[in-house]
Amino acid sequence: MRSFISAAAVLAFNIVAPFYAQDHTTRTVQVTFDDWTVPTPNSFPHDPAFGPGNTLWYTGQASNKLGRVDMISGQFREYDLPQGHGPHGVVADRDGNIWYTANAAAAIGKLDPKTGHVTEFKMPDPVARDPHTPIFAQDGTLWFTVQGGSFVGKLDPKTGEVTLKPAGPRMLPYGIKVNSKGIPFFDLFGTNKIGSIDPKTMQITEYPLPNPQARPRRIAIDADDIVWYTDYRRGYLGRLDSQTKQVKEYASPGGTGSQPYGITTTPDGAVWYSESGIEPNTLVRFDPRTETFQKWNIPSGGGVVRHMVTAPSGELLLAYSGVNKIGRVRIR
Repeated sequence: MRSFISAAAVLAFNIVAPFYAQDHTTRTVQVTFDDWTVPTPNSFPHDPAFGPGNTLWYTGQASNKLGRVDMISGQFREYDLPQGHGPHGVVADRDGNIWYTANAAAAIGKLDPKTGHVTEFKMPDPVARDPHTPIFAQDGTLWFTVQGGSFVGKLDPKTGEVTLKPAGPRMLPYGIKVNSKGIPFFDLFGTNKIGSIDPKTMQITEYPLPNPQARPRRIAIDADDIVWYTDYRRGYLGRLDSQTKQVKEYASPGGTGSQPYGITTTPDGAVWYSESGIEPNTLVRFDPRTETFQKWNIPSGGGVVRHMVTAPSGELLLAYSGVNKIGRVRIR
């Protein structure tokens, strides 16, 4: 399998934004945006992931490649995938293998970065045509959403067995995360609901959001198992306590047309997300303790940040789909 290797210079942008606390004191959080241009033009890097050796992995959905950049040296390597896979979501396992959703091929793929070999796991139901976002649970099970096909699925990496659970017509399962108890939660983007699935019984529980117009698109879970979501349609950040089923919403700084999208949390308890309906896209930080926001314009423009993840270091990893870049955000 052919691979492409190149080096690219990192572009760094240091930006400080004011932080207004409830006691009216002003503090600052400084962020540095480090951007790398993907080697293959028009690759449409969709999702990022952290990999072994301080590497940032991404899916080249339009180029049909997986790629990685060494965040120290700037060295790139790209891997060609089986024809027509159209990779979407990506995540690394404990052994350094890279798993991805073959969004256009009704499959899950596993890449061995040492050999470039790809193992394919096909969906057992042809209706499950578009696997979307993958995530590993603590026991090593790979969970994933199927958006258009409207399933939540799991794959046992030891046996290759794929199990699917229908989510219901037009539910559009989208982002997915696993809480500290090993329970997957996911957005039902076609509705105003968050869902969870019992890992043993595959029973789905729905959590309706108060506003019927809400459309949660991506999800994050903090250290207290609070579920945070981006309401793409209405321009809100949402908080769901799955134990009490209480929901609290916060209007995003960019307003009703801000289209909040990719979201993650950091070890300090902050919630980070991007507003994709604003040009340039913004990076937003929300402090749950003070219920205050700060935001930065993304120097590259962003081109829609569809997903972001937190590296073990606490840095943010992003894919800038429309501008053919991937990035890291260092926080001080």
